Amino acid sequence: MSPYPTSPPAPESAHRAPATRVLIADDQEMVRTGFQLILDAQPDIEVIAEVADGAACVEVARRLRPDVCLVDIRMPKLDGLDVTRILAGPDATDPLRVVVVTTFDQDDYVYGALQGGACGFLLKDAGPGLLVEAVRAAARGDALVSPSVTLRLLERLGPHQGAAPGADTGGPPAGPLTDREMDVAGLVARGRTNQEICQELHLSLGTVKTHLGSIQTKLGVRNRVEIAAWAWETGAVRSR
Repeated sequence: MSPYPTSPPAPESAHRAPATRVLIADDQEMVRTGFQLILDAQPDIEVIAEVADGAACVEVARRLRPDVCLVDIRMPKLDGLDVTRILAGPDATDPLRVVVVTTFDQDDYVYGALQGGACGFLLKDAGPGLLVEAVRAAARGDALVSPSVTLRLLERLGPHQGAAPGADTGGPPAGPLTDREMDVAGLVARGRTNQEICQELHLSLGTVKTHLGSIQTKLGVRNRVEIAAWAWETGAVRSR
C-alpha cells in the first residue's frame, strides 16, 4: 500500500454539466404527464414544474427561471402566443427560451410564435425524439421547427430555386459542401429528422450530426431551419 494518501475519486455527478431545467405549460394533464415522462428519462434534462394555464406559466417561469419553457398554444387565461411574447419577446426584460408545442399546424400560429420570440415550434405528434431534440436545441440557444412545418414554409421559396446570387440555374450550385453534405442538406430541406437521414443514407447518427455541424460551419448558418432555407433558395433540393 502506498504511504502517500490519495484523494477519493470524484463523484460521477461532479463531472456532469447541470441538467437543462424545463417548465411545461399545457391545459391537458395527460400531455403534461407524457412530456414529463419523456424528458425526465433523459440524463441531461429535468422537469422542474408543470402548469395548466398561461397566467400560471408566466408567474412560475419568472419565479423559477427555467432554461426552457414548453408552451401550448391554446390555454386558459393567457394563450401560448401571449405567454411567448411576455417571456421571450422584444419587450421582455430578461427573456427566456420558449418552445411552442401544439396540435394545431397553422401558419399564423407558426409566424406568431416565432415573431413573438419562440426559439422552436413543435407539433405534438412529432414524437419523443424531436421533443428532446427541441429542448436541447433551445437550451444551447439554437432553434428547431417541426420538419413538416419547416418543409411547408420553405417550399414557398420554390419559385426562387436556383436564383440565388452566383447560383447556376441550370444545375446544382457550386458551393463548399461535399456531395454527402449536399445529400444531408437536401434531406433536411425535405423535412427529414436526423434518424430518417440515417436510414435513407445508411449512416450512423454520429456521422449525420458531424455532417450537420460541418454544413452549419461552411454555410455560416445557425440551425437546420437555415440549412433548409439555403437548400431551397440555391436549388440544392431540386438538384438532388
